[in-house]
Amino acid sequence: MSLLNARLLRIVRTGLPAPLSIIDALGHRGRKLDYQRIFAEAIERLHAEGRYRVFIEILRNKGSFPNARCFAGHNGPKPITVWCSNDYLAMGQHPDVIAAMEEALHDVGAGSGGTRNISGNSHYHIELEAELADLHGKQAALLFTSGYISNEATLSTIGRILPGCVIFSDALNHASMIAGIRSSGCEKQVFRHNDLAHLEGLLAAADPALPKLIAFESVYSMDGDIAPIEAICDLADRYHALTYLDEVHAVGMYGPRGGGISERDGLARRVTIIEGTLGKAFGVMGGYIAADRDIIDVVRSYAPGFIFTTSLSPVLVAGALASVRHLKRSSAEREAQQARAAQLKNIFAEARLPVMPSTTHIVPLLVGDPVTAKRISDILLAEYGIYVQPINYPTVPRGTERLRFTPGPAHSEEMMHGLAKALVEIWDRLEMRWAA
Repeated sequence: MSLLNARLLRIVRTGLPAPLSIIDALGHRGRKLDYQRIFAEAIERLHAEGRYRVFIEILRNKGSFPNARCFAGHNGPKPITVWCSNDYLAMGQHPDVIAAMEEALHDVGAGSGGTRNISGNSHYHIELEAELADLHGKQAALLFTSGYISNEATLSTIGRILPGCVIFSDALNHASMIAGIRSSGCEKQVFRHNDLAHLEGLLAAADPALPKLIAFESVYSMDGDIAPIEAICDLADRYHALTYLDEVHAVGMYGPRGGGISERDGLARRVTIIEGTLGKAFGVMGGYIAADRDIIDVVRSYAPGFIFTTSLSPVLVAGALASVRHLKRSSAEREAQQARAAQLKNIFAEARLPVMPSTTHIVPLLVGDPVTAKRISDILLAEYGIYVQPINYPTVPRGTERLRFTPGPAHSEEMMHGLAKALVEIWDRLEMRWAA
């Protein structure tokens, strides 16, 4: 089979839409490839489907977040209120975090100097890993440059190390988890979201002699629902499987010390590997895993995504360290955030806005169309100074496009009522469907 025909066959088998330019380019021998046309058509498809992503240029106001400045579509900065930050507890603005980062900057300078193996292994890194291991009741922890990398590097490495491993993955898992599983080369079995019966059926059908790993999340951030962690651990015990729990939307947010849903429910000891981020509730940057010492050592020693990446700046690590330590001691931020989320859900419901069911700090508002979701977002920003990004496919299934609100401790009741009033006016203007 020729290379060109093989390329076309691969497009057909994967079910990906093949633009005419690709077919034309590959189907005519001797004809010069029009690369620019291929790229332009790929972008045009996103525009046509209402899925083209626009990055809004903003600056947060230190000490007064969620107030910020926006530079989009006008001369100079315009005051806005941010409603879609993953800095859920505004820890990126906390005086202790900022002071720790300033102290580290003046103590050691800006960068880490290299990979962890080559001069990039600072005392701050060691201290933070110890704090994270303690947070989750594990023997050890390992830092990565992001939550995406921690998922991709760990799952791909564990899958390669375990001979013949089968990975069972929740259908709504993060893209980084999917990428890691794919890179592992393992057999993958996808179970319906939070469907224990389906998961058990897949486990029972697998070869008992093969290693198994169940990969799932605690809080699913687009719907705001929670995994049945205890029941999944029961299945893992029954079928001799390891468990991998992504807690990125829960660490800092739940549990008496911010250890996530697994800490809140007293289940951390039953989970094999817990993965988290330092870029959401902890307000800084980075990702990590916590597990038994041997597992951490394997990932540290074999994962290219860890070995060959310049380590996090000590300035960032110092800020994350201060944030983790603060949230271990203080529940005030968590309690305030939960109260704000509950209040916003009630305000939306009373206004008959189609707020989606959520048992967590996530407040999703159903729109159901990507173009309309983007239009509502644009109107909110341009006319009301309210910033919230639309969430479209492939992040959520087609037909469930939404606006995703993440109220924080500093969002006032006045801000919430102002947001609801703006949405009601836009819903009327666009003749949108109201909740029953």
